[in-house]
Amino acid sequence: MTMFSADWLAQLQTTINGDDEMGVIGDWFTVAMSLSSDDQRCVLRFERGRLVQTIAAPRLDVPCAFGFRASADIWRRFFANPPEPLYHDIFAMLMRVPGFVLEGDTLVAMQHARALHRAMRVLRTVTPS
Repeated sequence: MTMFSADWLAQLQTTINGDDEMGVIGDWFTVAMSLSSDDQRCVLRFERGRLVQTIAAPRLDVPCAFGFRASADIWRRFFANPPEPLYHDIFAMLMRVPGFVLEGDTLVAMQHARALHRAMRVLRTVTPS
């Protein structure tokens, strides 16, 4: 399973932008965040709840407020259908899965908790190949 490929990011962008709930709760969700798995990293840039830009393998000068980092095994468990206990939700994982880490400005992440939670629930439905 390749994490965060360009094809996966394109599918994710379509799926998130097509989510009706994200359209309702995302008004204030304007932020850039990263996802990291072992040596892979991508940046997702949201504006008003819409995923407007995805950057696979960003350079160091691509800013983001916060990000989630985990091993490929933890991400595989997150994307499993159905996921095993604790891997179904990012907040459960943050509290109980030691290898799942929120990096960066945690205050910004929590200020956007509801929209972030929805974005990650939608993200979970787009399984990497």
